[in-house]
Amino acid sequence: MSQEVVNAVGRRKSAVARVYLTAGGSGKITINDRPLETYFPMEIFQFVVKQPLQVTNLAEGVDVKINLAGGGIKGQAEAARLGISRCLIEMDAELRPELKKNGFLTRDSRVVERKKPGRPGARKRFQFSKR
Repeated sequence: MSQEVVNAVGRRKSAVARVYLTAGGSGKITINDRPLETYFPMEIFQFVVKQPLQVTNLAEGVDVKINLAGGGIKGQAEAARLGISRCLIEMDAELRPELKKNGFLTRDSRVVERKKPGRPGARKRFQFSKR
């Protein structure tokens, strides 16, 4: 593995992650020019972002640079996970079965349902009054 740079896009809800993966790195993950631990202080989100690298045992072999935009903290973490998974496949196609088995290649298409006119929310109704 040389210093090749592979890129991919990951999306979740309204979050978009543009991921640049450099093979032969030291395992550094940078998000919006900040270290992973600073950008995602909660360990659960750090774990979500690192999942594809840990499953494929490449946590120490690649450098990851991510540009994140939109959405909330959970959506951003899951978008980053999808982007990293797609980069890993582009780099080495033999990793696909392992990533697919863990569900890291599925784009979670669930988004918030829109609010309907004359209603307080998407499904909620105003209280019914008989009289």
